[in-house]
Amino acid sequence: MITYSKKTQVVSQTLLSEGIYSLLIQEPRMAAAAKPGQFAMLYPGDPSRLLGRPISICGADPAAGTVRFVYRTAGVGTAGFSALSAGDAVTVMGPLGNGYPVDGSGIRSALLLGGGIGLPPLFFLAERLSCPVTAVLGYRDCHNFMTGEFQRVCAQVFETADDGSLAIAGNVLDAVRQKKLSADVICACGPTPMLRAVKAYAESAGIPAWLSLEQRMACGVGACLGCVVETVQEDPHSHVNNARVCRDGPVFLSTEVVL
Repeated sequence: MITYSKKTQVVSQTLLSEGIYSLLIQEPRMAAAAKPGQFAMLYPGDPSRLLGRPISICGADPAAGTVRFVYRTAGVGTAGFSALSAGDAVTVMGPLGNGYPVDGSGIRSALLLGGGIGLPPLFFLAERLSCPVTAVLGYRDCHNFMTGEFQRVCAQVFETADDGSLAIAGNVLDAVRQKKLSADVICACGPTPMLRAVKAYAESAGIPAWLSLEQRMACGVGACLGCVVETVQEDPHSHVNNARVCRDGPVFLSTEVVL
């Protein structure tokens, strides 16, 4: 894990959909080190709010020295980020955690399953994979804020909506079954109920699946133990069946964790 913490400059910010923003910052060292599945801690400018907010990295351009985040405003802290514009300063620590340990080498195909704000790290992964990629994008409704971007980098893209307003009604696994999708590896990111279902499906189908877990985080570096997840194996250091999502994850092989 390579970690940089500094105040850096906002390059741009764009509203993608209601409450969904795309933030681009100038941070050359992070851009060179970031891997799909990693995240960063962004710190609110309000000094009364000390804790950072974990946000997945949506993209990194080492040549331009920029890092992109796509996030949803969920509280006072992230609402504060939405007020940032070009030239403003923001404090960022990252890249943090471990990403998806796949690059497409030796893999004939990859299936990416994303739900809601779990889509951004999968887009970063889709850009970097060297094998054909099929993506299933799960939305709440018709506000499909990243479909066009996935279509530019994936061989196939399918959309689902909980309210039935998109091509496939239901969740990402409904699309997998309806379209009879399969691949050498599954990579997923989204809410825990979705990941629990993906884990069960992948293991029953005999397909290795890498899951990026969502957890509340305080420090982002494994010191506070506030984001543990139950694991199958005992941790040799703590001697309990737990792992820290921020430091040991956020990406885990499905068979390693209990959801």
